[in-house]
Amino acid sequence: MESSSEGVARVGDGGVVEGPAHTEGSDPEAVVPGAIVQEAVRQETVVPEAVATAVAAIAPASLSPSRAGDFMQCPLLYRFRVIDRLPEKPSPAATKGTLVHAVLERLFDAPAAERTAPRAKSLIPGQWDRLRETRPEVVELFADDPEGERLAGWLVEAERLVERWFTLEDPTRLEPAERELFVEAELDSGLRLRGIIDRVDVAPTGEVRIVDYKTGKAPRPEYAEGALFQMKFYALVVWRLKNVVPRRLQLVYLGSGDVLTYDPVLADLERVERKLLALWEAIRLATQTGEWRPRPTKLCGWCDHQAHCPEFGGTPPPYPLPVTLPVRAAESEGGAQGRMGPG
Repeated sequence: MESSSEGVARVGDGGVVEGPAHTEGSDPEAVVPGAIVQEAVRQETVVPEAVATAVAAIAPASLSPSRAGDFMQCPLLYRFRVIDRLPEKPSPAATKGTLVHAVLERLFDAPAAERTAPRAKSLIPGQWDRLRETRPEVVELFADDPEGERLAGWLVEAERLVERWFTLEDPTRLEPAERELFVEAELDSGLRLRGIIDRVDVAPTGEVRIVDYKTGKAPRPEYAEGALFQMKFYALVVWRLKNVVPRRLQLVYLGSGDVLTYDPVLADLERVERKLLALWEAIRLATQTGEWRPRPTKLCGWCDHQAHCPEFGGTPPPYPLPVTLPVRAAESEGGAQGRMGPG
């Protein structure tokens, strides 16, 4: 996974949204510690040389399913997240998804016979403690809950999602080849595609299955193609890295108890690559011109950036910002054409 989320909002793929769109814990596309730069602008101070050297605004050199989805959903949202790096508050739905994903990943550390629903549920408290340590901002979700009643109910909801997974898959019969697999590939155009896959299964015959957990509900049939965007993105990266077209793409919807599968062919991946290249050209053009237009949809109700959005009477930060290219990133451009492993 890239990060947990609800339904298809995670990839911003145009399907039915079951919860707020989620931003990744770290954006590989980002080229600038934007908060530092913006603060320097407000204080009329110089950005420290140790951070970077100011240059003209440039498009980031990589793209993930989430950020591709952001631009398709709303170009201005992409700018707020990638160029401006505006902060966003954690949401209960997205944080619950992160917790459930962590539990399902950790369960496979146990021997097959011990991968039971009670064992999985017992992992929830420890993984919640770990999440609070690694992402202290999630604590504010229950800051107004001194008695812990809302937190208790929220944890029960996470337990139900974990339990439902056992009705959809049998972990005692699964031995994933990879979990939380970071993948990255560079296309001939120079665009880098990257992301994190929840689970990769490899059959004895060598056939590959890519699996992604969703803690929201399955989209309606007319939105099924949009829901598969993220999975085809991953399949494209795997094909570019290994010259192997995954046999199956599988979305496991814990919110509704549905499993959506799709068996891709090479033509599918070629179409996705063309779409991403066209999308990237649009991002490059927007970066050069500063034309990041808002695209109002029902998703706007969950957006943290209404105060900066013209659709809500807000004003975006000045553009172009003194966007910077970190020195180390600039020196390390190029190199390997792709990789699969820890992010």
